[in-house]
Amino acid sequence: MDQDNNSEDESIDPSEEELPGLPRELSDGEAMEMLWKMRARRRQTAPELPETVTCLTAPDGSMLYLVGTAHFSDSSKKDVATTIRAVQPDVVVVELCQYRVSMLKMDETTLLKEAKDINLEKVPQANKQNGVMSGLMQILLLKVSAHITEQLGMAPGGEFREAFKEASHVPFCKFHLGDRPIPVTFKRAIAALSLWQKARLAWGLCFLSDPISKEDVEKCKQKDLLEQTMLEMIGEFPALHQTIVAERDIYLTHTLRQATRCVEAPPNAQKVPAVVVGVVGMGHVPGIEKNWEKQLNINEIMSVAPPSRFGWVLRRFFKGAMMGVVGYACYRVGGSLGRTLLSLPAVQSVMKTLRPPPA
Repeated sequence: MDQDNNSEDESIDPSEEELPGLPRELSDGEAMEMLWKMRARRRQTAPELPETVTCLTAPDGSMLYLVGTAHFSDSSKKDVATTIRAVQPDVVVVELCQYRVSMLKMDETTLLKEAKDINLEKVPQANKQNGVMSGLMQILLLKVSAHITEQLGMAPGGEFREAFKEASHVPFCKFHLGDRPIPVTFKRAIAALSLWQKARLAWGLCFLSDPISKEDVEKCKQKDLLEQTMLEMIGEFPALHQTIVAERDIYLTHTLRQATRCVEAPPNAQKVPAVVVGVVGMGHVPGIEKNWEKQLNINEIMSVAPPSRFGWVLRRFFKGAMMGVVGYACYRVGGSLGRTLLSLPAVQSVMKTLRPPPA
């Protein structure tokens, strides 16, 4: 059975721009009713939507328009805008969590610079948020994102920013973050991999250099290509697919179903079926369709197992080895450069973890 989540905590007010002006003599109730009717007139009863949109119906008659996107795609942004304008939703749900919400309000130039600027100073922050192994894996995945950003000259998440902007123009529209918190995903993904698999994955991410074109990105919206890619991932890293894709399919389905519930219509708060737009990567669409009518329990995919004794010893070994390398480098290059190395935030972070606890 579905477990309740704190959907209110995952909501954002997109109303940054004022809605069309209303006569000042109207009471609050009359103004709300007028805005409700205005939205109803805008809402198309049989909209012509992009082929990337999948329609799902809830038991109470509420409707979900699920927009499958490619995360570095201009046409995906257009698909999102077209869908929101056509159906005038009560709720928009995006594939983001609270740890990635900053990308909604940052401008493209800043995001482009941030995405390209992956350096050692970000390592301690990632380690503090996710743990050492998960933090390093997050940095490697950020490197992949930076590689795509540099290849395309386009910041990630444009479709989510488009959804946020369009939602601000729809009266009464709420904006929900629908993805599982990224620290949980990283920790569960790392815990599910063997030591050899972690090494292979890190190696592959470190040396990613294949060129990517905008045409390649647009192909990511083709379901057959995605299914082929998923099959390749399952064959090489089945545990990674389970935690990063399949479990998030379940979580996204849960939050989308939470949003797809009847809403209260003015003036008498009558319950009416809701209209919801979901914006997710195309790779999650088949899983959401498969889970839509199933009984789900998200508690099973929110737990993070404590690190094993072997994992603790391994982390200490790697940290000690890193400090040995730094120490040897200081010895070889002399005092001034050695002090520079020791002043790096990443090195200081590792040194702190090596200090014995206070008695």
